[in-house]
Amino acid sequence: MSFGITRLKVEEGPPTREAFGDALAELGGEFQDLVVLDGDVANSTFTERFGERFPERFFNVGIAESNLIGIAAGLAGAGKISVAASFSTFLLSNAFDQIRMSIAFPNQNVKLVGSHAGISIGEDGPSQMAIEDVALACALPGFTVIVPADGPSAAAATRAMIERDGPVFLRCGRPKVPIVYEDDAPLQVGRANQLRAGDDVTLIANGIMVAMALDAAETLADDGIQARVIDMHTVKPIDAEAIERAANETRALVVAEEHLAYGGMGSTVAMVVAERKPTRMAFVDIGDTYATSGTPDELLVQFGLTPAAIVDAARRLLKD
Repeated sequence: MSFGITRLKVEEGPPTREAFGDALAELGGEFQDLVVLDGDVANSTFTERFGERFPERFFNVGIAESNLIGIAAGLAGAGKISVAASFSTFLLSNAFDQIRMSIAFPNQNVKLVGSHAGISIGEDGPSQMAIEDVALACALPGFTVIVPADGPSAAAATRAMIERDGPVFLRCGRPKVPIVYEDDAPLQVGRANQLRAGDDVTLIANGIMVAMALDAAETLADDGIQARVIDMHTVKPIDAEAIERAANETRALVVAEEHLAYGGMGSTVAMVVAERKPTRMAFVDIGDTYATSGTPDELLVQFGLTPAAIVDAARRLLKD
């Protein structure tokens, strides 16, 4: 799907976690079988808004993520649409074995929502930074993995998640993010959104890196370099056709994500490129390291998650 966005809207939008919480509360009236569970962080994941409207379908399991997964799986087995939310690292890291055996293996209709993902949670520090979560979720057979870019797309992703049969992981962030889409953001699982046309280089991003990719494309345009920007909101199933098309129609690809270098979107895109259309690639990510504590802006700069880093990667690829 192509949009032709040339620059970001100036206003800053809500955090994707808050947009998820608002959308979930609205969907509760539409889906009577929808139940929501939280790991005692409902005021942070914003599932409390669902709980306020539908208290009989909301369950605070407490700080016990393994139990959270077990109960969510049991409710799904009884025919409910289960949404289990907590900080992303608490879900994917703490309860991975339970997710594997109680959700993935029996292919239960459970929706995992991990908030406070990436290093942009800031001062909470590395113990609460989910930087492996996309890799862990993608490794689970049958899982769909979605990483929305802004508030409107997070709301659209929430509906897509509820309507999709089978296990889904939705990754949300803590900070406010720039608005990329209009209020009715289209989000089709497995089909990327092309936000900007270009035939020199393709910038593939998701999450908070989408806004940065658009800023980077504007900077590159000042140098006469036309960058295609793709919001790869669904990491699994990946939009292989959009990647192959970009590899054929542009000279190089830059993949930008707020995640470790191994096992995330970059690895998945590279697998598609290797199989379908080998081309020059560069990766803007956290690398192979844990972060530190600091303000979100400080950490994003320190670990190279900036529009300038995307610009530099594109220029390196196009130099030869």
